[in-house]
Amino acid sequence: MELDKIKKQIKLRKTIQNLWGIITNAHFSGFLTGKIYQGPLKRFCVPGMNCYACPGAIMSCPIGSMQAVIGQRKPKFAFYVIGFLSIIGLLVGRFICGWLCIFGLIQELLYKIPLPKIKVKEQLDKVLRFFKYFFLFGICIFAVLFFKDKFGMTLPYFCKFICPIGMLEGGLPLIILNKAMRAAAKLLYVWKLCLLILTIIISIIIYRPFCKYICPLGAFYSLYQSISFLKIEFDSSACINCGKCAKTCKMQVNPSIKPNSLECIRCGECIEVCPKGALKFNIKKRN
Repeated sequence: MELDKIKKQIKLRKTIQNLWGIITNAHFSGFLTGKIYQGPLKRFCVPGMNCYACPGAIMSCPIGSMQAVIGQRKPKFAFYVIGFLSIIGLLVGRFICGWLCIFGLIQELLYKIPLPKIKVKEQLDKVLRFFKYFFLFGICIFAVLFFKDKFGMTLPYFCKFICPIGMLEGGLPLIILNKAMRAAAKLLYVWKLCLLILTIIISIIIYRPFCKYICPLGAFYSLYQSISFLKIEFDSSACINCGKCAKTCKMQVNPSIKPNSLECIRCGECIEVCPKGALKFNIKKRN
């Protein structure tokens, strides 16, 4: 019965992830022409990771947008992007990571490939988790602010040199569809392609490695995890210490100890597996 509930939860989540992916990449003609949508919707950001350069993308990536604003000749605080992401973080925390992020879905599907899996040792895992904060503050903000060219401009370093999503959603389709871009592809393209292949391989053996160790957006949302309106509530009086919630969590979180961990993507599987209903989603009211 518990297994059936989890399967239903996963199916619902996958359905929502797929629908969101289709909605936010609805410029279908772009996949035929290799042209990026430049309409008015591109002024707005999606709440999850979705590359601006994807031929189907109708809105912008928040991380790319944030770097673009900060990296202008006269640096500006990215009020719109930071405000937008902060509102989402305050409302739901990392719920977006679990329910709307298309790259999260891709990693989950890769993990289903029947090959041996690796569970990163706890001490190493804790160290690796800090890297996403380095990418957020060090690469997406600090590097963009202080490493400028002679004209006072800078590059979106994370998007240009690191992000595998950009290569998967933007780089590969554009190279395939656009002859001029194929001719212009050089060492940077090879580097990004290697990073994408590495990410794919690791995603087959480790659950959501990009989300756990790299994603700056997940790092940003995690800052609001403990104060967001949406929370996972744990009732210790109902808990029978069966450990099923911790065993079920693929993000290596123990919900009975820290139900609103910075690493929780609020997928809800721990809630479904609990035999006593000790875990549940709850919306906290502010006084």
